[in-house]
Amino acid sequence: METFPHRHILGIEGLSRADIEHVLDTSNAFLEVSRRPVRKVPTLRGKTVINLFYENSTRTRTSFELAGKRMSADVINISVASSSVSKGETLYDTCKTLEAMHPDVIVMRHASSGAPHFVARNVRCSVINAGDGMHEHPTQALLDAFTIRRARGTLEGLTVAIVGDVAHSRVARSNALLLKQFGCTVRFVGPDTLVPPELAGYGVELHHEVEAGVRDADVVMVLRVQTERLKGALLSSLGEYSRTFGINRRRLALAKPGALVMHPGPMNRGVEIEPDVADGATSAVLDQVEAGVAIRMALLYLLAGDSGEA
Repeated sequence: METFPHRHILGIEGLSRADIEHVLDTSNAFLEVSRRPVRKVPTLRGKTVINLFYENSTRTRTSFELAGKRMSADVINISVASSSVSKGETLYDTCKTLEAMHPDVIVMRHASSGAPHFVARNVRCSVINAGDGMHEHPTQALLDAFTIRRARGTLEGLTVAIVGDVAHSRVARSNALLLKQFGCTVRFVGPDTLVPPELAGYGVELHHEVEAGVRDADVVMVLRVQTERLKGALLSSLGEYSRTFGINRRRLALAKPGALVMHPGPMNRGVEIEPDVADGATSAVLDQVEAGVAIRMALLYLLAGDSGEA
């Protein structure tokens, strides 16, 4: 297999189209592993993966844990709330302490943008960004691309509407960077307070009317309204948001027939997405969850396996 040219996965920015296709192609084999009666291979036996999450997570943390264990790696989950961080230990000291234990990969989520990049500069092992502040979430964008490609057969030239709280979404940023490499038309859709003008710098269309934003889209990717990040009067109320931007069957009908519905989770049902859409015939929400394990298995293999540089 072709050698993967990267030691870390810190963002979609920095990955070429060929790099992305390499990850997606590698993930196909690991999706098959997860569907076997015995979901275990010895690929990373003797390797150590540390999950270091400074923010809460269900899907990302669990899928990284499953990914490592299904390849027979030793996986350590660190609860920051009960670690020495709660005693004032700095990020630098935490990671140098972990490095002294000789892990092969540190998977890191942090509330500060750029934190995984700082760690990558100060440790010898590989680092995977599992979400940093409002910057990037590269593994989510990769699993989204994997899901779309499996459902549509291609990523080339699609129209993807990303609807919701784009201003606070690292998922939106990573997806835009990835999809633009495949000639997709990417639309950021939401109220002007949550889709500010500077986001046009990502080479996307900005829409402040949901009907125009989703019209003729191949994929409607719905984002959670991140109430924990909202400050001031960015949103009048969740009820008002649901009435004006929530994705329901009527609005979905404006997209192309059979348009794929996606959501990175967790969902606020009845706010940004109605239950009959989230659970509808074209929903790929659970396919995204399954794809997350395969993508993360592939990345751990590419960075820590015999084919990687790490």
